[in-house]
Amino acid sequence: MPQHDVLILGAGLAGQRAALAAADAGATVAIMSKVHPVRSHSVAAAGGINAAINVADDWRSHAYDTVKGSDFLGDQDAIEVMCSEAPNEVMHLEHIGVTFHRNETGELDLRAFGGASMKRTAYVADITGQAILHVLYEQLMKYHERVDRYEEWFTTSLLQDEQGTCTGCIARNIRTGALEAFTAKNVILATGGAGQCWKPTTNALICTGDGISMAYRIDAPLMDMEMVQYHPTTLVENGFLITEGARGEGAHLLNSEGERFMEKYAPNKMELASRDVVSRAEQTEINEGRGVGEDGSGIYLDITVVPKKRTLEALREIVNIGKDFAGVDITKEPILIRPGQHYIMGGVKTDVDGATPIPGLYAAGEVACVSVHGGNRLGANSLLDTLIFGRRSGEHAAERAKNMRMPEPATPARLRQDADMIDAILSRPKTGRRVSEIKEELGTEMNKNVAVFRDEAGLQHAHETVRRLKEEAKTAYVDDRGTVFNQDVLGAIELGFMLDCAEATVVAAIERKESRGAQFRTDFPERDDETWLKHIDISRNGEDVPSVTYSPVTITDWQPEERKY
Repeated sequence: MPQHDVLILGAGLAGQRAALAAADAGATVAIMSKVHPVRSHSVAAAGGINAAINVADDWRSHAYDTVKGSDFLGDQDAIEVMCSEAPNEVMHLEHIGVTFHRNETGELDLRAFGGASMKRTAYVADITGQAILHVLYEQLMKYHERVDRYEEWFTTSLLQDEQGTCTGCIARNIRTGALEAFTAKNVILATGGAGQCWKPTTNALICTGDGISMAYRIDAPLMDMEMVQYHPTTLVENGFLITEGARGEGAHLLNSEGERFMEKYAPNKMELASRDVVSRAEQTEINEGRGVGEDGSGIYLDITVVPKKRTLEALREIVNIGKDFAGVDITKEPILIRPGQHYIMGGVKTDVDGATPIPGLYAAGEVACVSVHGGNRLGANSLLDTLIFGRRSGEHAAERAKNMRMPEPATPARLRQDADMIDAILSRPKTGRRVSEIKEELGTEMNKNVAVFRDEAGLQHAHETVRRLKEEAKTAYVDDRGTVFNQDVLGAIELGFMLDCAEATVVAAIERKESRGAQFRTDFPERDDETWLKHIDISRNGEDVPSVTYSPVTITDWQPEERKY
């Protein structure tokens, strides 16, 4: 039975950074992923990573922009940690081989991003996440004697001892179907977000909320789940992401009357207001009949105003996306976009070292909520979040491991529980709905009623739908009854994870009766600091009922004020 000081679930940027940090600290480490690590969703991060590198910049300015972007829901102590450590982290990346773009003087070039008061986004064309991910994986190869890799293993549940301490996980080898228990002094969740709860989404098919749900099922609290980011520029046809880097390079947003409508909504920042502001502006134009496209459900993103040479140099990936997935040459004509689900600011509640309230359980990256993003994440802060808190969780978990004994391994009876769960899925009669049908209805419902604009009636309808789908998921059948690469059975388990995440999101959105950041309630259109300047925490109550509690927002230097761009 495998045993490790630190077991990391998920091998994207947060997971790989945590693994390298824990190995550097002397721990025995394992990293487990349901896909090959360089296929992790971090590869989709395009625009860049924020850091106050410019000599005229200051991390406090970065921190203030982040606090303001969060609509003052972000915890300022955590934001200070992230922004103050950002320059060294970016320099570390460059030193280990990330080829950031340089300007004509040979310095790291920086581009503008939404909500930032100055240019502070370092980038590698529009493939920054991919570039960093590959370099970290190269580094991981150097640690092959100290870091075990379990690639294409699917985690089914977390283990706990009688005191409630997390002691490892149970996972299924996707290639063979074998189920095994892994014992660990510490487990770090780095499994990403839950974007597949919505359709369409910019997220990869693997973003099914596994870590959020597994933590929730062992009573770890979730925080800020109602805060779901809709990115302003996703393709109308399929939700593919068009990077914010396009607007950073100067692209315009136009309605059906040819107007740069952002002048009405954010006259000082225009297209570079924060994402929640731009998404609401676009949706308002669409709802009021000034949308474009066949059914008026889109907005034009005009990148032709950016010099063609610069577009081909700095935005080459979306040139290909435009041609391949929309049939548009973005250097010659505008492309049709709309707001689309992109990111969840909420997740498993952690402190600044990634520790959750469950002893032995850490979380970092999009699965976690250390609350550096609050109600709205600024573009290019997500890569930074993954790396800073991935590293800190790896270091902290390694240190904790030094002073404790290896936990007792899981009993055969505990392993049998998960085996029975999989056997039950495989033996379901073909009388229920298909997994794909339930997932389709979930995504459509969430995109209709838990999106840019929300109200009580829509949220209640979404909650009723999710509860019904939870019941239907218990009898959803699978066609593949085999053991080798059975994605069918894994899809059924993932559906359960997604439904947990969806319910926590809807319950939190119903609870927050105000408009702040990504949560815009048309029935409560104003921000209400007196009542709602606090986090909403969701915990599992009994078998399957979310319960709501609150926790305070940490304020250090920046008092809440009206947010204008």
